Amino acid sequence: MLATVAGLMVAVWTIGATGLKDVLATAGRMGLTGFLAYCLWSLGVFFLLGAAWLAAAPGEQGRSLPLFAWARMVREAVSDLLPFSQLGGIIVSTRTLTAAALPSSRVHGSLVVDLTTEMASQLVYTLFGLALMGSLLIGDGAAVHLRPAILGGTLVMVVIILLFFTMQRAALDFATRMAGRFLPGSTAMAGMRSELARIYTRKDRVALAFGANLVAWVASGIGAWLALRWMGTHASVWDILALESLIFTLRSIAFVIPGALGVQEVAYAFAGPLFGLPPETALALSLAKRARDMAIGLPTLLLWQINEMRHMAGQGEQAL
Repeated sequence: MLATVAGLMVAVWTIGATGLKDVLATAGRMGLTGFLAYCLWSLGVFFLLGAAWLAAAPGEQGRSLPLFAWARMVREAVSDLLPFSQLGGIIVSTRTLTAAALPSSRVHGSLVVDLTTEMASQLVYTLFGLALMGSLLIGDGAAVHLRPAILGGTLVMVVIILLFFTMQRAALDFATRMAGRFLPGSTAMAGMRSELARIYTRKDRVALAFGANLVAWVASGIGAWLALRWMGTHASVWDILALESLIFTLRSIAFVIPGALGVQEVAYAFAGPLFGLPPETALALSLAKRARDMAIGLPTLLLWQINEMRHMAGQGEQAL
């Protein structure tokens, strides 16, 4: 809650300092049609993310794609709109799949693989953005002040990914031993461990998960470029992809702040001008993203709560 309030104050101050009237006027040029098209594009990105998670779950049929896409929508809605970190969204998304009668070991094993391939693909996307920004980083302009954040964020991502790859087996071994000590009859962790090992034997599925996540990152960046065009701003798609890779990197570093509130706004205000976007235009894009998150996230949270109530009611009837 404290992180949410602090982030909100920073976001309000950043937009106010830039000029709320100018930001709203720029965002308003998108119009209702452009905003709905932006939301529709974002829904398509969720299906790409759902396909990546589905690919990491060998044994699930293609008809499960809407369910996995829905789980990703719930995950993002919880992370962006509720006062939880991204961990809260991850927990709720796995609950969504297990409540749909998917095997728990398969859900949690595929989640680990999906998170790993998602971060690995983000690293590739970030390095691609850094390559596009090379000329700026060498210069003496404002980009120099962003160099520590960009390179530091990339380094953090590399370390996290290496830890994921090297510590998965050790962490599962430890969790299995602890489960055996405190819950002698539990086979959940052992089942997850064997499921994770089974998934990694399907290198084609792991590669497919990585590819789908990478396409989703790029598609999200293209969505930002389209949003700017609907606002009447004509920028190079390559510049916007580089900008978005930077924004996503900084958001990843701020994963403990719900929705990276405040971090995203400051990042756009400082980084936008490096790519020819006035601060008010960059913040208008950030505002459009927040509005899209609410337009998609609020109905998602409502439906999620309705489904949870039905599931709990069903469990109560079975208990009786």
